[in-house]
Amino acid sequence: MIRSLTRLEAPNRLRMVLALPAIAAAAAVLAACGSSGTSSASGGSGSTSTGSPVATTGGSSLKTATIGGATVLTSGKGFTLYSFAPDTSTKSNCNGTCAQNWPPVKGPATASGVTGTFGTIKRSDGSAQATFDGHPLYTFVGDTAPGQAKGNGLNAAGGLWHEVTTSGTAAPVSASSPGGAGY
Repeated sequence: MIRSLTRLEAPNRLRMVLALPAIAAAAAVLAACGSSGTSSASGGSGSTSTGSPVATTGGSSLKTATIGGATVLTSGKGFTLYSFAPDTSTKSNCNGTCAQNWPPVKGPATASGVTGTFGTIKRSDGSAQATFDGHPLYTFVGDTAPGQAKGNGLNAAGGLWHEVTTSGTAAPVSASSPGGAGY
């Protein structure tokens, strides 16, 4: 009898052990990205906001990297930054679940040696979101390591996502990009 109970408990323990990291990751995403918002224009620049795709808090400058043949903006830790086609220069249209998957980069932000205009917009929660050449900036939770650009060319949350290049042109979509995936 004891052996049969132990055999039944072992798979449940394994499920629990495997579920804990997923629960912790989901809680971190919700805690870091729980805001949604619309915004109004406000200029500015200064020290930046970046980090991992999940935690985009201030404190370091943005950088550049060559990913898929294009020179793109990245967070201070090397995570690719994206723009969302439905956004305007004064308003983010990525809120709620969208902002959980595409965390806004908190502003203000700068990148050494990059020609272009950095600024901020105000989200509905009052937080500042960094912009580059009029495009609100985001990271993507699907990028799990620096140098990845899994969000480039995705049609998700009601619009297309593109890497933010330092030249101001849209980055090419690689043949391996998932393209039509959405949330």
